[in-house]
Amino acid sequence: MLLVELVYKLAAKLPREEKYGLTSQLQRAAVSIPSNIAEGHARKSTREYLRYLLIARGSMAELETQLLLCVRLSLLTESDIAQASEVSDEVGKMIRGLQHRLNEKQRNS
Repeated sequence: MLLVELVYKLAAKLPREEKYGLTSQLQRAAVSIPSNIAEGHARKSTREYLRYLLIARGSMAELETQLLLCVRLSLLTESDIAQASEVSDEVGKMIRGLQHRLNEKQRNS
């Protein structure tokens, strides 16, 4: 959720002409991460949970790419995206750890 907050603050810094471009893409990718984690958790099977975690990781990769594009296009600076990048790395580690534990659980069932 913190990552979503940070991304929305960054998106607000983008030029108005990016409203339907990168601004929208950044926001949708960011919101998709916790949404897919939550939806997967609500499912009744470990297999489905793992599938939604994989989707969340894909959204995170999209978000990271979009943030780097913003820097390359001089819409944001490296320092602008630094905190979001750090949080994204941490969330990625947590998701991978959860995937590992769920895979172990699935193997032992």
